[in-house]
Amino acid sequence: MAGDFHLDDRSVRRHFNRAAASYDGVDILARSVAQQMDERLEGILHQPATILDLGCGTGRDLHRLAERYPKALRVGVDIAPAMLRRVAPPASGLQRLFGRRGRAQVVAADARALPFAANRFDMLWSNLMLNWLDDPAPALAEMARVMKVDGMLMFATLGPDTLRELRDALDDPHGARVHRFIDMHDIGDALVGAGFSNPVMDMDHLTLTYAELDTLFADLRQSGSTNASGLRHRGLSGKHGWLRARARYEACRTNGRLPATFEIVYGHAWKPAPRTTADGHAIIRFQSRADSAR
Repeated sequence: MAGDFHLDDRSVRRHFNRAAASYDGVDILARSVAQQMDERLEGILHQPATILDLGCGTGRDLHRLAERYPKALRVGVDIAPAMLRRVAPPASGLQRLFGRRGRAQVVAADARALPFAANRFDMLWSNLMLNWLDDPAPALAEMARVMKVDGMLMFATLGPDTLRELRDALDDPHGARVHRFIDMHDIGDALVGAGFSNPVMDMDHLTLTYAELDTLFADLRQSGSTNASGLRHRGLSGKHGWLRARARYEACRTNGRLPATFEIVYGHAWKPAPRTTADGHAIIRFQSRADSAR
């Protein structure tokens, strides 16, 4: 799935560690996506006792999840320790004493090697984390491993149209300057391959606008969303090439603003009961006549 495209994990971690102090001031995209994810939980009759927020950043989604599931134990995982150090504590001493919104823990870890036992969580939540992996399959397999049977995965990730204006301006079809993002159908295949069932996905576009191109670059940098591609150029780009790229982007200006498009892929799926044992033997379930007659 990844092809020649590769993300440098050390660069990803370094960029988010550096951005920890500024992240909450520029995370408008993640906040909008979190709201949409939360709205998609309406009507889903699932009351988790344990929730894993994978790619939790500074923990703002942990607080959102506490509003919906106040009794749940919440665990946040992120690759950047500096982000986790900024996770806010419960709002008051009473909340800490009685557990409301206070039952949260944070752990620094890689999504592809989670430090948890199997069958630990009733729900996994992941807001714009999968797009920081060039191949989501290992992380999805880990999610399935740590999730209980009948547990739910709720996620959002970036699709291929993300930052298309910038990619076109930079003439960057190979992902050297703007990351490649995985198609919704490939994500669905990866979910099924990891053992999830009944995946439901949809896609939306969100366009942010900027008065100046440098403001977009500042937002990307301050949110940690800078280039971590293994194909990235190590030296400086030529001055004339950079000026041409800026001129191409300026041609996109509409009503005095520069657009930045983000394709958001939303999805949820469930962990079914296993069909085989750990050593590969089929599991046969018997149902009594009394049960079948009910």
